[in-house]
Amino acid sequence: MKKTEDNSSTEGSSALMADVARLAGVAISTVSRALANPGRVNEKTRARIAAAAEELGYTPNAAARNLRVGKSNVIMIILPGSLHYGASQIIPQVLEAVNRTVIRNGYNLMIANLDRDESSERHILDLAFGGTVRGALILSSQLPVVANRSLAEAGLPIVSLLLDMSETSVPSIITNDRQAVKEAARELLALGHRRFFYIAGPTGNYHDVERYAGLVEALQDAGLSEENVTRSGGDLSFQFGFETGLQAAAEFASFPIKPTAVVATSDDMAISFMSKVQKMGWRVPDDLSIVSFDGSPVCEYCAPPLSTIEQPMEALGEAATEFLIARMEKSEDPRDPRVVIPSRFIRRDSIGLNRQADT
Repeated sequence: MKKTEDNSSTEGSSALMADVARLAGVAISTVSRALANPGRVNEKTRARIAAAAEELGYTPNAAARNLRVGKSNVIMIILPGSLHYGASQIIPQVLEAVNRTVIRNGYNLMIANLDRDESSERHILDLAFGGTVRGALILSSQLPVVANRSLAEAGLPIVSLLLDMSETSVPSIITNDRQAVKEAARELLALGHRRFFYIAGPTGNYHDVERYAGLVEALQDAGLSEENVTRSGGDLSFQFGFETGLQAAAEFASFPIKPTAVVATSDDMAISFMSKVQKMGWRVPDDLSIVSFDGSPVCEYCAPPLSTIEQPMEALGEAATEFLIARMEKSEDPRDPRVVIPSRFIRRDSIGLNRQADT
């Protein structure tokens, strides 16, 4: 068969979708639908398209497998928001681990960006309900819901990453936010700090609730109360961490009696806060100590190097993906639908002894 010249031909092959359609005796739209959404094409037609595609060398191996088994070979990861806000390296680290695990198991990865507007959530649900994807990972966010239609009702295996939804029967791979902050706060208390400044994430957010609780529990264990903590932030999402840190620095400057220890619920918040207060004249750690949460590699190169609680992003991403694939392939699920992978505190030069007399 003569091949049509076209820029859409795949590398290493001049066979096109139109050639596959002619050889299989179907419309081009049917071939497109079979490749992208094999479950919506009947088995007999799908077999003809698969045979034609194989003969022409058009279909990649993964798509050919989809045609044979009538199931999507795509795993979708749903991100919590726009990637162009903030410089946190958490999402790239997660994606690298997830993608590596997906490829190792013979699947393909689709990235969906959850901006929390109706159009993006509707698109995600259309992909899930339409059979385009076979399973979904959702990163640090609630399940999309539009017009009483929820991702939970799509009939897909779902695994939550970094947000505990195990009580709603969604397997969850998380870290120990509360305990990790509690342990870091204990180090600050051991260094003599008694007045704390907490830079918060969005009010009611799972991570912010857990991390703040860890700080309060550490204080209570030391015989102190929540009154020893001044909170800042709470009105912006994590994607606006730099702005949150700058706002916190302005608040800090207005206090007649300054806290001596700062706990920020993200690295971005701590980085912008530390930069701003140092420009205002305060010294870190001589005047105040700063600890953050996430463990972005950039923290090591701050001035001074920033103490942070490092989330095990690669381990979390790999474990969540393996868990999801096990559910997709109907192999035995782990017994516990809630897996906790601990974070670790990295102490650097941004914390030190409290050199101020507490009043």
